Amino acid sequence: MNSSIRISLLLVASLRCAVLQADAQVNVTQEHNNVSRDGVYIDSAFTPSAAAGLTRDLNFDGTITGNVYAQPLYIEGGPNGPIIIVVTESNNVYALNATTGTVIWQSNVGTPVTSGLPCGNINPVGITGTPVVDLASRSLFFDALIDGATKKHFIYSLNVDTGATNPGWPVDVNATATYNGITFTSLVQEERGGVALANGIVYVSYSGYNGDCGMYHGWVVGVDINNPSNVHAWATTAIGGGIWGHGGVASDGINMFVVTGNTFATNGNWMGGEAIIRLQAGPVFTGQPADYWVPTNWFSLDQGDTDLGGVSATVIDVPGATPSQLVLALGKDSNAYLVNRNNLGGIAAPVAQANVSGTNRGTSAVTYHTSQGTYFAFHNESNTIRAYKVTATNPPTITFAWSMSQTGRGSPWVTTTDGTNNVIVWVAGVAGDQRLHGYDGDTGAVVYAGGGANELMTGTRQWNTGMVARGRIYFGADNKVYAFTLPAGTPTPTATPSATATATATATATATATSKPTPTATATATATATATATATATPTPTVAVPPSPTPSATATATATATATATSTPTATATATATSTPTATATPTATATATPAAPRASGAGNVTANSFTAKWRSVPAATGYRLDVSTSSTFVTYVPGYQNLDVGNTTSRNVTGLTRNTNYYYRVRAYNGNGTSPNSNVIKVKTKPH
Repeated sequence: MNSSIRISLLLVASLRCAVLQADAQVNVTQEHNNVSRDGVYIDSAFTPSAAAGLTRDLNFDGTITGNVYAQPLYIEGGPNGPIIIVVTESNNVYALNATTGTVIWQSNVGTPVTSGLPCGNINPVGITGTPVVDLASRSLFFDALIDGATKKHFIYSLNVDTGATNPGWPVDVNATATYNGITFTSLVQEERGGVALANGIVYVSYSGYNGDCGMYHGWVVGVDINNPSNVHAWATTAIGGGIWGHGGVASDGINMFVVTGNTFATNGNWMGGEAIIRLQAGPVFTGQPADYWVPTNWFSLDQGDTDLGGVSATVIDVPGATPSQLVLALGKDSNAYLVNRNNLGGIAAPVAQANVSGTNRGTSAVTYHTSQGTYFAFHNESNTIRAYKVTATNPPTITFAWSMSQTGRGSPWVTTTDGTNNVIVWVAGVAGDQRLHGYDGDTGAVVYAGGGANELMTGTRQWNTGMVARGRIYFGADNKVYAFTLPAGTPTPTATPSATATATATATATATATSKPTPTATATATATATATATATATPTPTVAVPPSPTPSATATATATATATATSTPTATATATATSTPTATATPTATATATPAAPRASGAGNVTANSFTAKWRSVPAATGYRLDVSTSSTFVTYVPGYQNLDVGNTTSRNVTGLTRNTNYYYRVRAYNGNGTSPNSNVIKVKTKPH
């Protein structure tokens, strides 16, 4: 084979290999990254030393129109490459290029409301809550308030790649949402919370407007994403009881959880307010004590306007505690409450309660795990960010961890390099100093102090939170999305959909060589033989999102004939030789491989309606995904247990099962580079009684 042809073929083959290894995706599809609303982002680039050097990407455009109260989303896998989704109060929806911040598509869904509401503190009112994306159908879901003769909330579904409205949408909430004779009236209902998606149903929560005006209720409306005419709803029976928190609806993968606020004119009869509510798919509320928790002093909270529902619900797991599966509420009464989410308990004392200082209102909390234990953290209205530890005891207790002064009213988020290490709690000083701040998750020590003049944002809005993807933090503000990046050269945790290998070429020859370096991110390797055949290889890898991840790929080409070779690599280099040259294309770095399939082991703690699925850990895994089915071939799934992200653990309690029934489970390991094949399948039969 001619030497130049050999060079060309080897380069093409090696770069194709790099593309295949760089195929894993990163997606942030919802508020706080997970439907549990834990706010955790696993990104190996965010070590404390790297985070300390965070700077704003001044080349990221991010220009939009409208005020932003919603968290941006990050979506890969489409024809436009990685995109940022952001929505505004002007009822504008944007898809931005995740690297440059330029607009890929935009859609306006209707005129926002600027007057005629009975009260409120947002103007204009359009899209307030964070949307959610269903990756399987490439659909974006959100609620928009649209002006007209009758002001109406509509639940929309758009194609996330084009912005086109999907068939059968939008859903007119006024026309479709009812509960026990109560009809939904958009004029008095505000939608602040993040939209949730669980098992094919999109859930939207509603409060009243600031000022508690009008005959509003707390509402959760569910729409079947495959049949939008199928609409179900739940509402507080009493007037009031709004669902105010930024996180909106949380879920443990089976049931939905919301926290309601104060109600009116109850005469001491509880009717849905001041409560943690557990909703089954639909939503369906049983009215049984297992499906609601209410503090015993709820009527006093009502009368004092000290809502239990100051902050949205957060699902918390505390390994080693009894009970270990909990849900958190943070109230305007300065208390934190933890209850058993498998049996909320009715009007009763909580599992754990602590005064955590300050007023908590409108935001969402985070929860995370380190080697030191399980924490939750929040930003209160006393200009303080605080963290508390939940003890692994029977029952669990809430103990103080740390507190730092921080202006503003933002909702925190968390980065960790692998799920438990290098945990950093982030918050933006929205309506405060308008800067990002990062704190050590165990101690509260300052990791990032806000940066310099370039890192100052403007137009940040109360309650909002940031988002992390590919070694970057994105934050939405009025008329602008900001992108912050780690120092150059910091590796990112997962591969982009495009090859990021940068080919370099070296010629070994007896003749002289001249190098003319120029700073360019595109590699071009060209080898031309002086024999009768000539071929030119020009690989052009694409950097999709800086700083790019680092796939393991080495492209090597060797010429064995005497030739004259000219190579133009990363820094444009030209070499001329008259003897045997060797051209080598080498990517810039390496990345951790996709983990191997884990080994599932026998189930434990088998009862009539539950069991504990178990498996062995595998190297390089940062988490596991669990499937549970009544079919050994997994043609169907137990609700809530299809591809369930259980985190970096080796067991999961599976509940809500039918007695005397055969179940099957399997797991997959994942890390930033992708997901393993399925494990072996384990069969387990629930007990007859």
